[in-house]
Amino acid sequence: MEELARLSDIEQAAAGHGQLIWAAQGQGGESLGPGVRAWRHGAALAVASPNRQQDRLAVKGDSADAVVLVRRVLEEVGPSYRLLGEAALIDALVRQLPGLVPVHNFFWMETTSPSGVATAGVRWLDAREEKEATSLFDRFFPDSYAQPGRAGVRSWAGVVGEVDGSAGVEPLAVAADAWSAAGCGFMGGVVTHPSARGRGLARAVSGFVLDALVNRYGRAALMVLTSNAPAIATYERLGMAKRRFGAAHIPAR
Repeated sequence: MEELARLSDIEQAAAGHGQLIWAAQGQGGESLGPGVRAWRHGAALAVASPNRQQDRLAVKGDSADAVVLVRRVLEEVGPSYRLLGEAALIDALVRQLPGLVPVHNFFWMETTSPSGVATAGVRWLDAREEKEATSLFDRFFPDSYAQPGRAGVRSWAGVVGEVDGSAGVEPLAVAADAWSAAGCGFMGGVVTHPSARGRGLARAVSGFVLDALVNRYGRAALMVLTSNAPAIATYERLGMAKRRFGAAHIPAR
């Protein structure tokens, strides 16, 4: 097992897989993100990213090599890390590593091209508007990892307007630049007020953020559950390609 300490080494080993590049959490230069470590064994690569909400271990490559690598990495970093990788690879790891159990499947979606969507009316929110957006998550998306005020969520874009004819205005649809890293921007926290759905606001807000991320990082990505068909369709219309991924972990005792 060889440890990789430079971002360029991970980018080369990742062979264009945005998730591994994102997991490295590089913020410029050759350094990895705080606490991030990466290893290679044969044709497998693993990147361990500690996070306040969920420690993640991104993995790719040959399943036989990955079994050896993941076993050794978990011995090194501990069992708190949730494995993320292409679904077939995660299934193979679950079958061969005792104690590892599946969590769910999701799509990793990414793009390196501008969306081309009209984004009139969308803008970056100011601090007061970001705080007001908290109520959208409290009421309609409490399980979102990306929420206003959370560590690593850098900025929010949105559409602001009246809700149900009220006199005041508030965010109607929002999306965040969250946990972006060198070589791979990341979007999270996409939510629309129910009274504003059907107007294309989620598509416009998502396109605005994705375009900003592609412009800055060269690539934009997100994760979405396989059951969320409307969101998947929206992201595909924005030009994002999807790959079926899986997640697995060792349950706490």
